[in-house]
Amino acid sequence: MQSTFSLLKHWSIRRSLTRDAVLVVVGSLLLAISAKVQVPFWPVPMTMQTFIVLMLGAHAGFRVAAPTVALYLIEGAVGLPVFSTGAGLAFMAGPTGGYLVGFLVSALVVSGLFAKGFGRQLPLALGIFVLGDALIMGLGFAWLSSLIGPEKAFAVGVLPFIPAEALKVALATASVVVTRVRQVDTN
Repeated sequence: MQSTFSLLKHWSIRRSLTRDAVLVVVGSLLLAISAKVQVPFWPVPMTMQTFIVLMLGAHAGFRVAAPTVALYLIEGAVGLPVFSTGAGLAFMAGPTGGYLVGFLVSALVVSGLFAKGFGRQLPLALGIFVLGDALIMGLGFAWLSSLIGPEKAFAVGVLPFIPAEALKVALATASVVVTRVRQVDTN
């Protein structure tokens, strides 16, 4: 016969898994929406996908961030219109494939570093976001280089996006400050 404590413990684990599953689905929807939102920016319009990936890593936790991005990639692989343009495996193997893989790697690294407490200090949080964004851009550049060569890949796949990526890293870093202020206010 199970004790009340073991039943409650089982329920809390199940509830946590249910909560995480809901957060993963909601997060994948946010990623899909962020892919469709184009913000006018110089020199190219920006989408907010990398920002959402960084935010998931910092705020959703290790158990939610990477599974969210993985679900998003699976949705795109099966043909759901979740990417900014295109869908399916053939699209994912195209020029943006490295960036998509970078989303998953970034979510793993950023969430792992925040989970270990490295994001508690603002300079380290900024460094983590720069690293997470660099992973996305670096993997995207590496894949694109294999398709069109490194010079052209840098010119079209990295350089035009640096100002927008810097802004997204700054916004993600600001989110850590805002979260800390709210935590202090509620304590």
